Amino acid sequence: MTVSTTVLIWLVAGIILCILEFTIPTAFVEFTMGVSAIIVAFVSMVMPSVGLQIALWMVLSVILTMLSRRFVPKGDDSSIEYAKEAKTLTEIIPGQAGRVLYEGGSWRARCGDSDMAIAPEETVLVIARKGNTLIVMPDPVEQC
Repeated sequence: MTVSTTVLIWLVAGIILCILEFTIPTAFVEFTMGVSAIIVAFVSMVMPSVGLQIALWMVLSVILTMLSRRFVPKGDDSSIEYAKEAKTLTEIIPGQAGRVLYEGGSWRARCGDSDMAIAPEETVLVIARKGNTLIVMPDPVEQC
């Protein structure tokens, strides 16, 4: 490949990756890879080795991705809003998991109090999430 061909390939790849970030957001990963490809396009004018260009692109992509992390908002480990209602599908036995219906989906759930059982078809409040397991407590309003 000639120098101008590799420059063109890197430029096109960089532009495509940057555009993809706006269509399929990936927390700036595609964008940083695109910027890295554009930088390599300019460097490829003086560095004809394609192997070194690829290595430079990978290193730049990793460095720019790590630097971009400070601009990505940090969230909690889940997108669940806590203290929302759910309904038990199965009994939750003390210390064991059961199933609850939460926002239209069946979730694995444990009671927040390991000594308490929750009956089926009972309204509960989601108080936390650990992985794919919801931590629930009986709804105090329904018990009155």
